[in-house]
Amino acid sequence: MLVLTVVLFAWLAPWLAPGDPFGQALLKALGPPDAAAPFGYDHLGRSMIQRLGAALRLSLLIAFFAVAAAAIFGVTLGLLAAARGGRLDRVLVLLSDSLLALPGLLLVLILAAVVPDKALAFAAGLALVLWIEFFRLTRATCRGLLTSPGVQASRLLGFGSIYVFRRHLWPEVAPLLLTTAAFGAATAIMTVASLGFVSVGMQAPTPELGLMMVELMPYWREAPLALLQPVFAIFLVLLGLNLMAGGRTI
Repeated sequence: MLVLTVVLFAWLAPWLAPGDPFGQALLKALGPPDAAAPFGYDHLGRSMIQRLGAALRLSLLIAFFAVAAAAIFGVTLGLLAAARGGRLDRVLVLLSDSLLALPGLLLVLILAAVVPDKALAFAAGLALVLWIEFFRLTRATCRGLLTSPGVQASRLLGFGSIYVFRRHLWPEVAPLLLTTAAFGAATAIMTVASLGFVSVGMQAPTPELGLMMVELMPYWREAPLALLQPVFAIFLVLLGLNLMAGGRTI
């Protein structure tokens, strides 16, 4: 429920207070809330509600595409490793262990330096980091399930791989994958915000939660509520995702 509320706010922000997240009104810099900007203005007179909504949309989209790509790639390779075994299994395990030995942020930063589109680079880099968990989880779970009596009986009756996956594997793997996806999305959002906070992530004037905190930090005395807004947004998203991963709602 908490994550759904944040997602709805992110996509409804342009309709809640129509405006441009890049539009400046310097005479309203650090100004209080009004009808045009219910959350007030930042140091350049830009609407905080518009920038907060745009920043949340950016972070959520990067997290979604990173987790989706990692899940598809990791689950597919995990199923192949569990079903085929042998040399293919050893090669895939070696590949995952090799990538796991590398710092995840290093992969993200390398792609960010090569790919012009930073949002795409972050999503691709995070997918390269997150797929390993999906792969290892799928492989470990399916290896035991593929030798179970139920799966053997289905194969003897002539059912194909798709039926075996849908009937026997997916019900056992799905809850674990959803938990991993929630943790992965939280990791992706936190990583993007952390890179923005140390000024190696998204560049101004792009609305991004970590970058917004950096920009508003010098004005925390004059406008503390403006600084707290991106902090509170990250807190709500991470809290909601961690509660979702733990099977709880709020």
